[in-house]
Amino acid sequence: MLFILRIMPKDPVVLLPRLQLLLTQTGENIRLARLRRKLSAARVAERAAISRNTLHAIEQGSATVSMGGYLQVLFVLGLEKTILELAADDTLGRKLQDAALTVSARAPKQSAAG
Repeated sequence: MLFILRIMPKDPVVLLPRLQLLLTQTGENIRLARLRRKLSAARVAERAAISRNTLHAIEQGSATVSMGGYLQVLFVLGLEKTILELAADDTLGRKLQDAALTVSARAPKQSAAG
């Protein structure tokens, strides 16, 4: 029995220009971190188990590379924990949460346990 697998090309990811700029800056930061460590693209790609083309796409800030690919490269560079800084300081979210809190007019009754 023969199975034919047709792989359809991915639709291009279209980002707002300011979001693409952020991704491009992230890629540049990753590239600079690699160069500071004096690691070749081939070595980082091998250690991250990705192709050199994928590493190049990451360093260019490509939106088509998975977050996993970015995280693999950050791990190789010893920067994987920097991913935890994403959305860590959610000032707007905290304000919205605080605005939804209701304040009781009086303290709840305590049960007589005894």
